[in-house]
Amino acid sequence: MTNIGKITKIVSVVVDVAFESTVPPIYTALEVQKQDGTKLVLEVQQLLGDHEVRTVAMGSTDGISRGVDVIDTNNPISVPVGDASLGRIFNVLGEPIDNKGPLKSTRRDPIHRLAPTLVE
Repeated sequence: MTNIGKITKIVSVVVDVAFESTVPPIYTALEVQKQDGTKLVLEVQQLLGDHEVRTVAMGSTDGISRGVDVIDTNNPISVPVGDASLGRIFNVLGEPIDNKGPLKSTRRDPIHRLAPTLVE
């Protein structure tokens, strides 16, 4: 079952979202469908109580408003890792921004995790 919330407040890149049932944990990625057809990713940063969370937008909040549906992805923001990602440039969402085409890596790790060991 998809967990859907509603935007209750927007202040620059800080967006508050209320859920009727399950509140997503901190660092969960949420998605908003913008009016121009693009998706905006929000990351949960704080649990406010009363089934509400405070998020940070990973892009411009232009074109979204209070009452817009927000979808809980049940996953953190993740980026590609491994040999295929060496020498490539990505944005915080793990999307290539170096004009070298799509990445051929299947492994993705969350952006918030313990640092790899020195041996790794």
